[in-house]
Amino acid sequence: MPDIERPRKDEVVEAAALLRDVVVPTPLIPVSGVDGVWIKPEIHQPGGSFKVRGVFHRVARMSPEFRARGISTVSAGNTAKALAWAGRHFGVTARSLMPDSAPRAKVDAVEALGGTPVLVPVEQVFAFLKEHGWEQEPYAFVHPWTDRDVMIGHGTLGLEIVRALPDVDTVFVPVGGGGLLGGVGSALKAVRPQVRVVAVEPAGCPSLHAAIAAGEPVEVQCDTICDGVAVPYITTEMFPLLSDLADESVLVSEEDVKATIRFLATDCHVVAEGSGALALAAAMAMPAERRGRSVCLVTGGSIDLGKLAVILQA
Repeated sequence: MPDIERPRKDEVVEAAALLRDVVVPTPLIPVSGVDGVWIKPEIHQPGGSFKVRGVFHRVARMSPEFRARGISTVSAGNTAKALAWAGRHFGVTARSLMPDSAPRAKVDAVEALGGTPVLVPVEQVFAFLKEHGWEQEPYAFVHPWTDRDVMIGHGTLGLEIVRALPDVDTVFVPVGGGGLLGGVGSALKAVRPQVRVVAVEPAGCPSLHAAIAAGEPVEVQCDTICDGVAVPYITTEMFPLLSDLADESVLVSEEDVKATIRFLATDCHVVAEGSGALALAAAMAMPAERRGRSVCLVTGGSIDLGKLAVILQA
């Protein structure tokens, strides 16, 4: 497949207008005790994560006839929740192929929003994506990573960051399949070219980090509590865009993720899932003089209560 064109500023501005009555413009909250660092809590969006920005934008731009087929996606949970929310808004069915290892809290939330989770082994999920399984189905498919309309919707985050903090130096962006980095990174570079974009992954699933080191996409093993970004490869069409946008790629240990989940809950009064804690964990590990005025995306807050309790009590 051809490389993906970088989302343009005018496209992101149009998306922001389309999403005006849907998306909550989340504030930048200074992190107590950590100078020059702000978090952007996307946990307050419909569905509990940033995903509604891109997913709703894509579904809204479909023709009514195409959308009426019913919408579908592949998801570890947050994209499925956003799809279910969009499906309910437009009055169409929303079906999501999900790994059977997905957190129960996410599966229950999809059902509560009226979506239909289809649970299969994780290997089947990635085979469906690699083999373009959606082409054999009648639904209106929303690709969680490679769809430009999804990335353009996510890019609205970048506009909000620069509007709230015009002299931002660094933005830390969690990476799974790369849709968030593709959108936010493109918007940031369009409005503030000198901003430094840091791609953050768990050490237990370093897909982009390994691909950048190799100079091409490679497949990695994933073993991490950050289920929202547990994607074992970067697609060939996404790699040129992501490697161009990321000024730096960093990895975060599982212990640092857990420590940051605790810190967010106790010091910032924010409940974050593993992938939602990645960006702040990376910023706190970086020397203040190198990160400068930094924004960390807290991308989602869907974490099983039992897992959260164990982490908080550790």
